[in-house]
Amino acid sequence: MPHTLFIADLHLSAGRPDITHAFLGFMETEAPQADALYVLGDLFEFWIGDDEPGELNRQVAAAFRACSRAGTPVYYIHGNRDFMIGRRFAAEAGMILLPEHQVIDLYGTPTLIMHGDTLCTDDAGYQRYRRITRWRWLQWLFLRLPLKKRLGIAEGIRGKSAESKQDKSITIMDVNQGEVARQMREAGVQRLVHGHTHRPAIHDFELDGRPAQRLVLGDWYTQGSVLRIGPDKAELQRRELEKSK
Repeated sequence: MPHTLFIADLHLSAGRPDITHAFLGFMETEAPQADALYVLGDLFEFWIGDDEPGELNRQVAAAFRACSRAGTPVYYIHGNRDFMIGRRFAAEAGMILLPEHQVIDLYGTPTLIMHGDTLCTDDAGYQRYRRITRWRWLQWLFLRLPLKKRLGIAEGIRGKSAESKQDKSITIMDVNQGEVARQMREAGVQRLVHGHTHRPAIHDFELDGRPAQRLVLGDWYTQGSVLRIGPDKAELQRRELEKSK
């Protein structure tokens, strides 16, 4: 049956080989059967530059490249952890980089896709941080630092992020429904797919008097989360995480 797959928020790192193992298995067995694969950000725990020579990066690039060569295109939207993935890595992986907000046609239904962090407008501190880290000149400077220095900065930012989340309410870190409606209206769609919040669910609601839907991808910390959309239905599916051998 025709179908398209979506994943996000795997947060791959050397410290979680079980997630990497599950992801590589997914890429080998499931992804090539789909019409397309969309990765909606935060595939990696952090990204310090396309020149980082780690084994994990090479494994991921090889998995994406094999999938695209088998006939399933791989599309990528940056997340808040891996927004510095660039053209070099995309070329190595054979994947297509998309803008942060993109409308695609899914079997006749226009669908807005994104990472999802721009929907969390109640978290003013994060939105301020997001604006700063997207400054081109700042990214240019960061990428010219030695790899070891970049790694240290990334680790520091990750630690501060974990601390700040402990002081924020769950409501603040979730999406703002008014912003959801605004962005969907602006895009001219009744369906939205995103990740970021780590709260997998399918939300049905009404937008301007018409049925609307927001599909949220889950993270891969304790289980895999895959969204499968076909011509007739959308399903959020779980995948078990197995220990790597």
